[in-house]
Amino acid sequence: MLGALRRRWDSYKYRFVPWIALNLRHKRRTLRFVPEESKDKIVSDEDVLQTLLKTFRALFANDLSRQMFLLNLLPEVKSQYLELQTTQPEISKRTGDNQQSQIIFHPEEVLFNTLGFSIARRHSSLLSAGTGVFITKGFVPKGTVVSMYPGTVYEKYEPIFFQSIGNPFIFRCIDGVLIDGNDKGISKAIYRSCSRRDQFGPLKMSDVFWLTTAVQNPLAVGQYVNNCSSEKAANVCYQEFDVPKCFPIELNQYLPNINYSNEIQRPLRCVVLVALRDIKPGEELFSNYYTIVS
Repeated sequence: MLGALRRRWDSYKYRFVPWIALNLRHKRRTLRFVPEESKDKIVSDEDVLQTLLKTFRALFANDLSRQMFLLNLLPEVKSQYLELQTTQPEISKRTGDNQQSQIIFHPEEVLFNTLGFSIARRHSSLLSAGTGVFITKGFVPKGTVVSMYPGTVYEKYEPIFFQSIGNPFIFRCIDGVLIDGNDKGISKAIYRSCSRRDQFGPLKMSDVFWLTTAVQNPLAVGQYVNNCSSEKAANVCYQEFDVPKCFPIELNQYLPNINYSNEIQRPLRCVVLVALRDIKPGEELFSNYYTIVS
């Protein structure tokens, strides 16, 4: 019985598994085929990396006062922020004792000041869709990284059957790697456990705030982007991205993904959502769930 279930699980070829196959016949107009050997890239990996670095550094600088304990433990990293520290008065205000105190912005404001737009979860414009993701302010040019798909990253051979039951948030990469973006139940517990496992003192290797109502990385809402339809065309698409080894260690705390196993040697797999066209403020983001990896 378990062997048959396992073979059935391995047979799924859709971006979102397993429930997507049951709805396929109703949505053939929105099918998108991706060959397994395809890079499936809209923008280059270097462009994705630079966007994430720019955003995460801005978030880190916005929270610099809280990050000082971590920086004191990483003198080689702290030296990189000395220039920022010397310009603190330009972005600070006076307190009652004449000390300089940093002005802290909400992460959505940091995103707007950095990339020129902000996004947030709101009730979807689709009647039966529940939560959706909207551009709340600013303008998103075509080819911009607009969101990230958070979750636990599983290799093809790792156990995910029980996590998949009733779970519509499992994303399949072209090479068969799976990302569980569910922020509830057993999926939530597993992500938190893996995050605590990989934390080294105050040095966090992933973001856990996407599991809560609080926000640390405002891009980490991609699991709530709804599927396109004949009336609502896709304006973003998924793009896989492997985090390089050179990624700054102090910025790992903003990555909303973590490996299920700590023995995985290859780079951490992330998935970003890239704008297929210019997106204006007030628009809801729609992707293409029905991508068949052949």
